[in-house]
Amino acid sequence: MDVLLDNLDLYGPGFLNTIKLFVLSAIGSLVLGTILAMLRVSPVPILRAAGAAYVTLFRNTPLTLLFFFFVFAYPLLDIIDLSYFWAAVVALIVYTSAFVCEVVRAGINTVPVGQAEAARAIGLTFGQSLGQIILPQATRSVVPPMVSTMIALLKNTTIAAGFSVFEAGAIQNYLSERGYSVMVGLLWVALGFVVLITPLTLLQRSLEKRWSVAR
Repeated sequence: MDVLLDNLDLYGPGFLNTIKLFVLSAIGSLVLGTILAMLRVSPVPILRAAGAAYVTLFRNTPLTLLFFFFVFAYPLLDIIDLSYFWAAVVALIVYTSAFVCEVVRAGINTVPVGQAEAARAIGLTFGQSLGQIILPQATRSVVPPMVSTMIALLKNTTIAAGFSVFEAGAIQNYLSERGYSVMVGLLWVALGFVVLITPLTLLQRSLEKRWSVAR
């Protein structure tokens, strides 16, 4: 307990930055991932190909390599100056959105084809039928696996510690400099992640139980 209490100045800001990384990356990946899923089911072949290419590329690229690119290689392009924190956010969004895309696409595929045909029959465009008819029905199938993807994203934020971003994963380095037990410090970090992940897990179980009964 002394390790935690004596180093609250590390644990507090560290986990706060972890939460910031998670929230910003989650919002960005949900938006981009949904757009990619729409491309994947688009009736336009070139859009489907673009969506498939993105997912294939980034889902199979190690997240650490994306961090290396946005932290070290991207600044050489001299486009938009990103701090280490925002470079980490972008890397997490680019990576996680590929998985979000597949979750959303799988949910869309659970909606009967007749729903899309009925939407076209009443004159709705592809975008209208997707936004007003298909996606709302797919939500029941999408949310539980989406929560699992968000849990993975939360744990992936620790990689940012290796790229000059101070968050929970970096606390051990500072504890070592202060002469505290790194093992005990890591146990508190692990407990902190359990606390953060537990609400997401409970939400996932609650939705699965509620919607399985509804079916």
